[in-house]
Amino acid sequence: MCCGRLKKAKRVAVRALFLLIALLVPLTVPAQSNETAAAAKMAEAKERLKEIEALRAKEEAAREKEAKVARIETALKQIDRQLNDESVWQKIYANHLSYLQIAEQMRQIDRKIRRYKRLGARKYRSKIETLQAKKMQLEERLTLLKDYAQNPFKTLIKPKEIEKVPSVTNPVAVIGAFSYIKQLGEQLSRFEHEITNLENFIGMLESKLSLLRELKQIDPKAKEVDRQIARTLRELEEAEEGLSLHKTALVVYKKRVDEIKLRLSGEIKEQMKKAGTIGISILVLLLVVLLVKWLVKRTVTDNERFYMANKIINFTFILIVTMILLFAYIENVTYLVTVLGFASAGIAIAMKDWFMSMMGWFVIMMGGSIHVGDRIRVDKDGKLYVGDVLDISLLRITILEDITLTTYKHNRRAGRIIFIPNNYIFTDMIANYTHATLKTVWDGIDFTITFDSNHKKASHIAKETAKKYAKGYTDITRKQLNKLRARYSLKNTNVEPRVFSFIEDNGIRISVWYLTNAYATLTLRSTISTEILDLIKEEEDIRIAYPSQHIYLDRAKYKPSLPNEPEEGPIHL
Repeated sequence: MCCGRLKKAKRVAVRALFLLIALLVPLTVPAQSNETAAAAKMAEAKERLKEIEALRAKEEAAREKEAKVARIETALKQIDRQLNDESVWQKIYANHLSYLQIAEQMRQIDRKIRRYKRLGARKYRSKIETLQAKKMQLEERLTLLKDYAQNPFKTLIKPKEIEKVPSVTNPVAVIGAFSYIKQLGEQLSRFEHEITNLENFIGMLESKLSLLRELKQIDPKAKEVDRQIARTLRELEEAEEGLSLHKTALVVYKKRVDEIKLRLSGEIKEQMKKAGTIGISILVLLLVVLLVKWLVKRTVTDNERFYMANKIINFTFILIVTMILLFAYIENVTYLVTVLGFASAGIAIAMKDWFMSMMGWFVIMMGGSIHVGDRIRVDKDGKLYVGDVLDISLLRITILEDITLTTYKHNRRAGRIIFIPNNYIFTDMIANYTHATLKTVWDGIDFTITFDSNHKKASHIAKETAKKYAKGYTDITRKQLNKLRARYSLKNTNVEPRVFSFIEDNGIRISVWYLTNAYATLTLRSTISTEILDLIKEEEDIRIAYPSQHIYLDRAKYKPSLPNEPEEGPIHL
């Protein structure tokens, strides 16, 4: 800025000096000089003034040219910085130029090697080896840049290939279809964004080319500017060629994407409509099932029958829904049946227990050997479980363990929920205490009396006591057995209490048997046991035998006499 002011001041001073000279020249001319000489001097001064004005104009033009060149160079530097820093295309194209340059160098080396071989391979052996080593280095660099051999503006922008378009054949596939449509939209947006970046790059190249041409007009002899113009023009032509190709590809790709979106949208609408129809059908079927259950609950009073009816209704509902879904969404049911037929052998081996449990469930349901509410006993590996059936599912029987004689003698635990696989009916022992109409079972009480006790009286007491407390269950069992004669061949239908006497090592065993409620055996057992014990205590000729020891101080002792037998003499040991 200061230099500009000094130059301006200098120009003003020079101009003032020339004007002063022009004014003083006439004064120095002698008065005698003629007017012609004065006019000549004035003309000379004017010529000099014109020369000064021309020189000043030339200097102004030079300064304007320098300023314009500086402005253009600044703009070019800014564009080059944007191309190098913000646009990846410049770097890619630089790699392409490097590839072409290396390839040209290799061709020149090949020509030199051929020329040296013609002149004499032995004579120029060292030069040939040097050129071959340099060629190997260039080949390594060329291998790294092989992706940039072709025009990068044509090869580096590629839309992602459209994979196999999914078919929407069920509601689950709708989610995949929406995901696929979103993926196509993202791919299209990415392709458009890459084309936009290329357009911006071409715009910067055009701006650069325009500035270079302005610079060429200012300095037509600048050869470096000519080289830059040629390089930029070549790069611009290749970029525009690639852009034209990609715009055509974009139109085709967009049409393909729109076509796929339209087809998938139609399939989605069709599946949603189909799913809505099936949903409404299942809802109506569910309402019918609920109505049937309500009617069954109102009309069926027996809990067991209500449970079985409820199970049948649920199974039928699930079966119908499954068939609706299968026929609605499986295009070739015959193909499915064929595949399942081939796979059934392997599935049967791999899932043997499951299939056996399903078969067991079928046998239980069709055979009627076990029902919900029955009291059963399961023997498995020496362990006994007695409980009431809570549920019979497709794979297992669920029972609630109750306090029973088995609990008292073996398990010492009760109240557990026990799950029994249905296939146990084929391999293990399952006893039903309440099969069909029978709700009673035989139970027995054993006690031992001494050999000298009145065993007949003891048997009578036990039998009468059992009759007294088991009479109601005896009558019920008699009626139930009469109903079972139509289904089973019954030989012995005696339901009266029975008493048996057995000689044991430590006395006479009295065993009394009676019918009792299958769900409350311990209650009646306890009542009859205490009653028999109280009655025996009242009798003097009946004594309960229990493990004991007798110590004899004499070696001789009379043998204990039995009732109604004469005593014998002493026995000497």
